[in-house]
Amino acid sequence: MLKFSNLNVFYGTSHIIHGLDMEVRKGETFCLLGRNGVGKTTLLRSLLGIDVRTTGSIKFEGDEISRDLTYERARKGIGYVPQGREIVPGLSVLDNILLGCNARKDGQASVPDLVWTLFPFLKEHLNRRGTNLSGGQQQQLAIARALATDPSILVLDEPTEGIQPNIVEDIEKAIISLNRDHGLTIILVEQKIRFARTAAHRFAILEKGRIAAAGDTAELSNDLIRKHMSL
Repeated sequence: MLKFSNLNVFYGTSHIIHGLDMEVRKGETFCLLGRNGVGKTTLLRSLLGIDVRTTGSIKFEGDEISRDLTYERARKGIGYVPQGREIVPGLSVLDNILLGCNARKDGQASVPDLVWTLFPFLKEHLNRRGTNLSGGQQQQLAIARALATDPSILVLDEPTEGIQPNIVEDIEKAIISLNRDHGLTIILVEQKIRFARTAAHRFAILEKGRIAAAGDTAELSNDLIRKHMSL
């Protein structure tokens, strides 16, 4: 479904991702792991074409998208939940979600019923401003906004980071349900090994902008974690 070939990514003159080859299969959850600063977020931003320069190839469902603009990639079915959530504070919960509809191919401006199933809290607080929600509630809102784009692949950058424990479990269950019950392909950047092992089918560990290890999640051993993720 998604294929990076000899991908190099640059921030200005800084070379962050080096000759990366990686595939994400349709219907799987693929987890990107690694220490802070190794290039995980940069790789996601290269997929969306956000503030980076790339060489090499990015193919999505067989089409080369490396020269497409960000909105063109979104309309092809790539939904993105950025690190830090980036909720628009002055807008209501409903209006934040409806922003995602701008990326829909069919032009519809309605909230998918799936959003209310996964996050009933949001339905009960449609008129609250995004800035008045807790961090965990804002994360739910960010996921809902991405789902409103009607994506075929959902990209989540550390969706449980800095979230209160009582909401972390709800978000984890929602991500797993999106994949297992609704067939949505997911790319997940995550630091919580427990959740990575539970949610993902396959993984890759980045180190200095390169893949240091990859495989089925069953191969994500404690030795690999100690070698490539321990401080």
